[in-house]
Amino acid sequence: MISQQDFQELKFKTLKFFWGYHTFRDSQEAIIDSVINEKDTLVLLPTGAGKSLCYQLPALLKEGTCLVISPLLALMKDQVNQLKSRGIEAEYLSSELDEYDAETIYDRCKEGLIKILYISPERLTNKQFLQNIEEIQLSFIAVDEAHCISEWGQDFRPSYQNIKEFRRNNPKISCLALTATATPKVLEEIKLKLELKNPNIFQKSFKRNNIKIFTEEVSDKFQKIFDILKYTNEAGIVYVRTRKEAEQLTEFLQKNQLNNVDFFHAGLTPKEKNAKQSIWNNGDKNVLISTNAFGMGIDKDNVRFVIHYSPSPSIENYYQEIGRSGRDGKDSFAFMLWNKQEISNFDQILKNQIPNKAEFLKIITHLYSIFQVAEFELPEKVFQINLNGIQSFTKLSIAKIKNVLNFLHNQEIIYYNDNKSLSSLQLLMQSDEIDQLPQKDAYFIELMLRTISGITTHKVMFNEQQVSNKIGVSIHLIKERLKELQQKNYLEYVDGALSSVKFLKPRDERVSSTIYWKLFEHIQKNKIQKWEEMKFYIEDNQYCKMKLILAYFGEKNSKNCGQCSVCEKNKQSIFGKNISGQIINLLAQKPATIEELSIQLSYHSKENILENLIFLLDSGKVKMMNFRTYMLA
Repeated sequence: MISQQDFQELKFKTLKFFWGYHTFRDSQEAIIDSVINEKDTLVLLPTGAGKSLCYQLPALLKEGTCLVISPLLALMKDQVNQLKSRGIEAEYLSSELDEYDAETIYDRCKEGLIKILYISPERLTNKQFLQNIEEIQLSFIAVDEAHCISEWGQDFRPSYQNIKEFRRNNPKISCLALTATATPKVLEEIKLKLELKNPNIFQKSFKRNNIKIFTEEVSDKFQKIFDILKYTNEAGIVYVRTRKEAEQLTEFLQKNQLNNVDFFHAGLTPKEKNAKQSIWNNGDKNVLISTNAFGMGIDKDNVRFVIHYSPSPSIENYYQEIGRSGRDGKDSFAFMLWNKQEISNFDQILKNQIPNKAEFLKIITHLYSIFQVAEFELPEKVFQINLNGIQSFTKLSIAKIKNVLNFLHNQEIIYYNDNKSLSSLQLLMQSDEIDQLPQKDAYFIELMLRTISGITTHKVMFNEQQVSNKIGVSIHLIKERLKELQQKNYLEYVDGALSSVKFLKPRDERVSSTIYWKLFEHIQKNKIQKWEEMKFYIEDNQYCKMKLILAYFGEKNSKNCGQCSVCEKNKQSIFGKNISGQIINLLAQKPATIEELSIQLSYHSKENILENLIFLLDSGKVKMMNFRTYMLA
C-alpha cells in the first residue's frame, strides 16, 4: 500500500511529467483528491479553469480505465489528440468507427492499456458496448459538459439520462460531473439526475477580474476589427457566425497588410485544420478568424483578446468563448460588435430556421424515402446526401433542413457528416471473385487493392489526392469509377468531400411524430429564450456587463467590475469628460489621426476626443501635421 506522502509526491511528479506544471490551479488538487478517494464529485468551474485535468490526472493514478462521457465528437477527438501528444493512452468510440476499429479499442481497454476512453452518452445503450464493458476494469466515470442532462441546459441531450441507469448497474464506481456553464437550477438538476451520493461540490465564482468586456454598436465591422488588430500585436480569436464571413474578413485584413491572420471553420479538411491550429497555438502574435468550430479544448494561456464579430446565440456560449482569453491571469479583452439591424436579422433567421410539425415530419420522411428505408428497417450503408435535392423536393429552406439534420445527429438517430473528411472504401467481395468481373472493373479494383491496403477486410479511410498521385489518374476519374463500382455492389465508397448520413436507429414513424417532435420543439423554445436573454445583455447600457453575466449564473450580490464599457461610461459621467492628458500621452509616443486615437481611447466617443483635441490645439500643446494627423507641439 502506497503511503500518503509517497502518493502526494507521485501526484506532483505526474503533473510535471505529462503536463509540465509544478503546481495546481485553484481547486484542481482538492477535486483530484476527491476523485482518487472515490467520492462522487460535482465541479462547476468557468472556462479556462482546467476542468479536464481534474479527471485526466486521477485516471493515470488509478487502476483501470476512466470512462469519459462527452456530448461532442469534435471535443472527444480534440481531447484524445492532445492526450496522445502528451504520451497518454486515450481513445474515443463513435458512430463513425466500424466494428473492427471498435473491437481493437475494447481489446486494448481489457488489457489495461487505455487509461481514458471517451464515449457519447448514446453508447451507454449499445449492446456491443455493454457486453464489452463488463470485461473492462473502470476506475471512475467522468461526465463532461454535465449541463446537457438538464432540460434547461443550453445543449439538452436526453441521452444523458442513460447515465443514471448505467450507474445503477455499476454502483461501486464513483462519478465526477463537470460543467462550465450551469445556472443554479441546472446544477440542482445535474445532482438529481446523475444520482450523485453526498457529492463533494466545488464551485468557483464566474468572475474574471482580468477580462475587460466591451460591447459596441458598430456599422462598419470590417473596419472596426482592422482598427483594433492594427494596434494589437498579440494572439487572439475573432468569432464570426458563418464560414463565408471567416474567409471574407480574413481576405480583407490580409489585403490591408495584416499578415498574422488566418481563418478556421468546419469546412476545412482535418489536415488544414491541424496546420492552422498548430501555427496559431505555437505563435504569440497570430489571430484566428473562426466560426465556433474552433476553441473547445484549446489550452493556450496567452490569448490576449476575443472579438465577437456578431453576438453569440446565448450567454453560456458567449461566456465560454470570452473565457478562452487571459488564462494566464494577465489583462485580456473581450470585444462584442453589434448593430440593431443585425439583431433584427438574427430574430428573423432564428424564426426561419425552425420548421413546424408538418415540415419537421416532411424532412424526416423524405430523408428515409430517398434512401428507400422501410418502416422499422435499419440499413448498414453510409449514404451521400444532397441538401439541394431535399430542398427542391420539400420546398423548405436549407436552414430548416440543416436544423432537423443536426437535431437527428445530436440525438444519435443518424450520423450526419457535413464536414470535409477523408473518404472511405471497403470491398464487398472476396479477392478470388475479382477475376470473374468484367476486365475493366477487375483491373481498377486490383489497382485499388495495390494502392489502399486493408479494404478486403474492413472500411479504410483514404485520400483521393494521394491515390491520384500514386496511380497517375485524375481525382475526378477515380471518384467516377468508384461510384460506378458501388452501383454494381462491388464495393462501398463514401466521398469525404460530400455530406453523408448513416442511420443509427430503425425508422419509426410513430416515435418521430411524438417523442422526437416534442423534444425538437422543446429545444427550439429553449434556443429562442436564450437568444432573448442574450439580446437584453447586448442592448442594455445601464448595468455592469460582468455583473449581468454573474447574475445570470446565480451570483446575485456581486459588485460592478469597474472596467467594462458600461462602468467606464459611468465613470466619465461622474468625473467629467477631460481626457486631454490621455491624448497627450498617446501623441507623445507617435502622431495619430482621430480614428487612431478613438481606437486607443475606446471608452470615449469621437465627439469627446475631438472636443479635447480642439482645446489642446487652442492652448498650443498639440499641432496638426497635415489635415488629418495630430502631433505634440
